[in-house]
Amino acid sequence: MSPESVMSLGRDAMEVTLMVAAPMLLVALAIGLVVSIFQAATQINEATLSFIPKLVGIFVSLLIAGPWMLSIMLDYMRQVFASIPNMVG
Repeated sequence: MSPESVMSLGRDAMEVTLMVAAPMLLVALAIGLVVSIFQAATQINEATLSFIPKLVGIFVSLLIAGPWMLSIMLDYMRQVFASIPNMVG
């Protein structure tokens, strides 16, 4: 295995990781921002107030983006398994 192929494999793994994690992270970020604006407007200083909306939002995002995320991961794993003979020999 050459250093270039190791770097390419690592870069592809990081890209897939970011693509799969992005929907959930963006939903959690948006919900956290909305809840923090609500807390600032109402002066409610409860740290656990954003937990349930974030949990529900991430669950909904998994239901919506789950098939896409699974197809991205499956395509990447097929590519990795198909490239194993080229890496060895």
